[in-house]
Amino acid sequence: MSATPTTQAPPVAGPVPRKPATRKRLVPYWLLLPGIVWLLVFFALPMVYQASTSVQTGSLEQGFQVTWHVRTYWDAFQEYWPQFVRSLLYAGTATLLCLLLGYPLAYLIAFRAGRWRNLLLVLVIAPFFTSFLIRTLAWKTILADDSLLVDALGALHVLDVTSWLGWTEGDRVLATPMAVVCGLTYNFLPFMILPLYTSLERIDTRLHEAARDLYASPATTFRKVTFPLSMPGVVSGTLLTFIPASGDYVNAELLGSTDTKMVGNVIQSQFLRVLDYPTAAALSFILMAIVLLMVTFYIRKAGTEDLV
Repeated sequence: MSATPTTQAPPVAGPVPRKPATRKRLVPYWLLLPGIVWLLVFFALPMVYQASTSVQTGSLEQGFQVTWHVRTYWDAFQEYWPQFVRSLLYAGTATLLCLLLGYPLAYLIAFRAGRWRNLLLVLVIAPFFTSFLIRTLAWKTILADDSLLVDALGALHVLDVTSWLGWTEGDRVLATPMAVVCGLTYNFLPFMILPLYTSLERIDTRLHEAARDLYASPATTFRKVTFPLSMPGVVSGTLLTFIPASGDYVNAELLGSTDTKMVGNVIQSQFLRVLDYPTAAALSFILMAIVLLMVTFYIRKAGTEDLV
């Protein structure tokens, strides 16, 4: 007896339901969307506007028009190159001082603080509880001519050395390059300590024990183990310190003089006082290009792109 063949129902036409796996793959992109929109609105669009402003000509009364006057860049750099050099010098000096001061403190918090670790971390970020302006104004009192710090530096003949180097003027510290660098160092020191601490805290202490088992001295252990493994924190800290310090204008404005003006002061003056918007925008892009080239070269030479 032959079996009756079964007939299959024709497939029902209609949209194929999306697989759950496809939806899961789209979740990261939806999560990134707010950040992308934020960058476009508050970073990319202002950059495009400033780029357009830098190639304009005119005045505030008559209006500015895009004439593709790229010579503004050369004229701005030719006139204000001393401020660029001064800004990079002050920022580099402050970054080096932050590294020399911040690394031992970060090392202490990461490996020796014990139960005091959280308290020390709070003290590191404590300056952020007050205004940047107030913290900078406080240094006007600290570096005043009759302050205890200046008297101590004079008694130790430190001011004789700094005066010979041109960083101070005799026994006066305020309104000198040293005052500006002190302000930059103090204000940006937490940006150095926190990445260094994060990088040092990740180091497995068993590596230190292994180095001691191999009869390595503390100096050799630091040079061969600790410092190489902390390089991501060193790179991150120096970048987080140098980049904002190179464009800072508050410290030079409040603690310096006309001879210590940085390029940030020039940009601020061109925007708010002189009202020469094309020159101010061109100076901003020149500073950004210089810093970008220096950062790229630094990261390549540092041998790590793993930023904390």
